[in-house]
Amino acid sequence: MKHVFGPVSSKRLGQSLGVDLLPMKSCTWNCVYCQIGRTKHYVTERCEFYPPEEILKDIRDALQAGTHIDWITFVGSGETLLYKGIGYLIEEVKKMTAIPVAVITNGSLFHFSEVRSELLLADAVLPSLNAGSEELYERIDRPAPGFTFKQHLDGLIQFRREYKGKLWVEVMLLNGLNDSDEALNELAAAMKQVAPDMVHLVLPTRPAPEQQVVLPDNERIDRAVAILSTTAPVLHPAKGNMDLSNATDLLEAVTAIVFRHPVQETELMAAMLAVFYGNKEQTERTMQELFGSGRFSTIEQAGEAYWIMRS
Repeated sequence: MKHVFGPVSSKRLGQSLGVDLLPMKSCTWNCVYCQIGRTKHYVTERCEFYPPEEILKDIRDALQAGTHIDWITFVGSGETLLYKGIGYLIEEVKKMTAIPVAVITNGSLFHFSEVRSELLLADAVLPSLNAGSEELYERIDRPAPGFTFKQHLDGLIQFRREYKGKLWVEVMLLNGLNDSDEALNELAAAMKQVAPDMVHLVLPTRPAPEQQVVLPDNERIDRAVAILSTTAPVLHPAKGNMDLSNATDLLEAVTAIVFRHPVQETELMAAMLAVFYGNKEQTERTMQELFGSGRFSTIEQAGEAYWIMRS
């Protein structure tokens, strides 16, 4: 299935079936922390990149497979809301199943009323707010020309006024960029205007395109939780466990996930161990076979090996 991957496990969304609506790295931002690399050419015009029926067929096939799914999550290899017609997709999915629908977005297009209206049927929307000032917005998110912090914040505020579902705002916490008390207090002031139901604090645990992206230490994480908790409940960063137990083809399942973001080798090994009920010999042999397919290579970050797609 071209447009569907997973389900993948997360603390936030449980077993989440991912739906990718975009060609690789179609984005309005060029974030310093982006796990899928730099934005070489900004995309700012919305488009129906793929036929909606093709996407809906993939979702329908995944549902019919009988795998346990907690959420169906629309997420792009870039900015999800660049897909023109996402509202129609959400509406059609809700005719198929009672499984709730989430949308992960950077929120950069919320200043357009038609974009906001397309998300009103979603059960949860997870936009980004990584900075409380124009300066940090430019340094962290590196938006396309014409996109400003004020525009971004105003769009989030307006969406909150119109949207009745769960609004969970994501904050990527970065050492030396937005983890100081000054930056966090600016961010909290902006967050209060948005009034989300929850703040999801996330960390740059996967390889990033820029060397200045470093994990904050525990003291700074705790401080961020304390300051941002004055605006809304904060979900402390934590990783879920990858679940491959229902994969009918391990090579294709792993490829679908690695294609969209780097995967920590130890995380993949743990998922394989679960598939083979703790059989280390079978797990190691399967890992070797997967890597031997020629689809993958590895990179290292902070002493950890990550699987990425071979270029």
